[in-house]
Amino acid sequence: MGFSGIDFPEIDAYYPKMEKTGSELKVWRIGVLPITGFALMAYASTVEPFRAANVLSRRRLYEVINIAPSLAPVASSGAASVTPQATIKQPLNLDYLFVVAGGNPMVFKDRDIFAFLGRMSRFGARLGGVSAGPAILALAGLMGGRRMTVHWEHGEALSESFPNLMIERTLYVIDRDRLTCAGGTAALDLMLELITNHHGSQFASLVSDWFLHTEIRPSIGPQRSGMPARVGSSNGVILDAVKFMENHVADPVSLPDLALAAGVSERQLNRLFQQKLGRSTMGYYRDLRLDKARNLLTNSSLPLTEIAYATGFANSSHFSRLFSEYFGRAPSSFR
Repeated sequence: MGFSGIDFPEIDAYYPKMEKTGSELKVWRIGVLPITGFALMAYASTVEPFRAANVLSRRRLYEVINIAPSLAPVASSGAASVTPQATIKQPLNLDYLFVVAGGNPMVFKDRDIFAFLGRMSRFGARLGGVSAGPAILALAGLMGGRRMTVHWEHGEALSESFPNLMIERTLYVIDRDRLTCAGGTAALDLMLELITNHHGSQFASLVSDWFLHTEIRPSIGPQRSGMPARVGSSNGVILDAVKFMENHVADPVSLPDLALAAGVSERQLNRLFQQKLGRSTMGYYRDLRLDKARNLLTNSSLPLTEIAYATGFANSSHFSRLFSEYFGRAPSSFR
């Protein structure tokens, strides 16, 4: 009979016989701190691998503890909520503590939670952040000198606010006692990495198969679909030009510079953009910068003037006019 009362005859044929090592016998204590408005996908991808590990091993390998400022349920971004088993005021002995957050983390200012995170770090817990959670660790001053990642939606705002952070655009990063993850299903890959470290790759693959996740992605995997899917064209000239644009958002370059980077004439470049994307080259470039500005408006508290400069506009009035024309709404309405 399985850990949860379920038989697994099909698993017994290849179930890895885990040696009775100290690592196996240890029950790893995993704290999860969901922040109001957290994403359910990120939360489930964080906790479910540990539950599955217990079920499939027929042992209690992991204990997951939901933690919050009080014992009141914590609402997600959807209709569901999580009921905590412990509060941040209680003495807790944890091996890992993961902050799972969504929404706009740059406005998060809960000093009690910041103090709790710092306290748990001093007590030896390895701190993790999922989705917007890494931004909260950074706001708490706990990511200095460590590599990290965060959901692509929050990366630019975090970089603007903390230019010294070592942010990588990958699925997850483990740097000593810090584990950060971009969120979504990438949390599943990070937790499977931990299970691999604790109990071996064969058992981690078994847990991965349980979720029909047939390949555990490496930490360096990309967060977003490839550029052809994002741009809407697989034309190499267009992709070279767009990549150059994305590398020069704050310091806009000219059409001749873009043509040189793409290896064609200005006329050829404009013709390709019109044919493939229905916009002029510089029109596409302007819209790309405005999209970046909207992301900063939504996910940071930076002043409008700073956002205008960060996206290559000479002043806030010129930026506001172009922004309103493009989105049909004033920049302030995105705050």
